Amino acid sequence: MQCRPGCGACCIAASINSPMPGAPNGKPAGQRCLHLTADYLCALYGQSGRPAVCNNLRAEPEMCGDSREHALAFLADLEEKTRP
Repeated sequence: MQCRPGCGACCIAASINSPMPGAPNGKPAGQRCLHLTADYLCALYGQSGRPAVCNNLRAEPEMCGDSREHALAFLADLEEKTRP
């Protein structure tokens, strides 16, 4: 499955616990990534500084659903369920 253009849900809802350019401690869940562009694309896509969690996350129908809102809710729920 291809990422939905203009979604960016994974760049907002997901936590990133590893360093990335400009954010040595990553980012908490629910906070917009500083590398998410105005049109909801990753400015680090394809670069070596992109966190492993981002490189490994793949768009899947269950996660993405049929809307950006579905993806945000799904990922927020997943974050809640996997919080230590």
